[in-house]
Amino acid sequence: MIDLEEFDFSLDESRIARYPSKERDSSQLMVLNRKTGSITIEPFFRNIEKYLLPGDRIFFNETKVSARRVYLRAGKDGIRIHETIFLEEEGSNWLCLIRNSKKLKMGDYLLSPEGSKKFRCEGKKDQYIILQPSETIGEEFFEREGNLPIPPYLKREAEELDKDRYQTIFAKTTGSVAAPTAGLHMSNDLKNKLESKGVEFFPLHLRIGFGTFQPLTEDNLKEKKLHKEEISIPAQTIAAHKESREQSRRRIALGTTTLRALEAMHRDKSLNNNPNFNSGKDWIGETDIFLSPGDQIDTIDGIITNFHLPKSSLILLVSAFAGVSLIREAYQMALEKNFRFFSYGDAMLIL
Repeated sequence: MIDLEEFDFSLDESRIARYPSKERDSSQLMVLNRKTGSITIEPFFRNIEKYLLPGDRIFFNETKVSARRVYLRAGKDGIRIHETIFLEEEGSNWLCLIRNSKKLKMGDYLLSPEGSKKFRCEGKKDQYIILQPSETIGEEFFEREGNLPIPPYLKREAEELDKDRYQTIFAKTTGSVAAPTAGLHMSNDLKNKLESKGVEFFPLHLRIGFGTFQPLTEDNLKEKKLHKEEISIPAQTIAAHKESREQSRRRIALGTTTLRALEAMHRDKSLNNNPNFNSGKDWIGETDIFLSPGDQIDTIDGIITNFHLPKSSLILLVSAFAGVSLIREAYQMALEKNFRFFSYGDAMLIL
């Protein structure tokens, strides 16, 4: 079984980027070469252009973060506030993560901030609460009464700037409770420059759940499984991915969620062995795969990613692709060179 202590490191809170860089593409960039073991530091993410070639294909997650953090009111006077993150629908109910949930009893009612919706506590499921809304709710409700669920380690409330900067330029399909943060570094200007150079972009959709912030459990390590996330990959993206390997084009994942989606598709139906896979249809599925050192990753030739939490599934994933030693060396260098960590932090390109 994996020893998580191998993936631990000490990080002072001052190194956590609580706000984004001034411009999307102005964060620092660290470039890792898996073949040579070399590590290069670039002052700006936009310098990634030097490392990308005509014909490279970047696959990205077009998911959009929903305003799923809602401050529900409870008690006779409605003064007590329960910060609630609406994770996913379960029939007519919602699975929610609620702060101070110990103060709630089954059958209690909560009101939305504007009082337009009422929610009844129906039960518990592990650390989650099941809420039944008085009537169906959707994105319109969250847009009107919710807030962006920025990561808990930012230790602040969402602000006006987060409405733009905690969404990627690709954000299209709502439903995630976290951003595909590697994509936060890509600006429209940089994307246009790369496309002019001959780099192509292809979308997919993976709906990111709150589990991405949860610490790994012993069950995760024993069963080699994570929380489930829904995926949709367009037929055009499937075709481009398959052709890339046939035409010796580099396949680069913009973020770990993109890699998980591609690996899930690959494991469901082999791109190499099933000639009928590219049937002109979208691939729709879900995944709970847990990629870690020792796993073979066949779906990409490079990845753009952030600097992740210690002992997290994400640092294990990039270690599976780049090798434990190289990632350990890279993170040590990032600490020494004052790189910024986590969602709004600096970036890494692994080739």
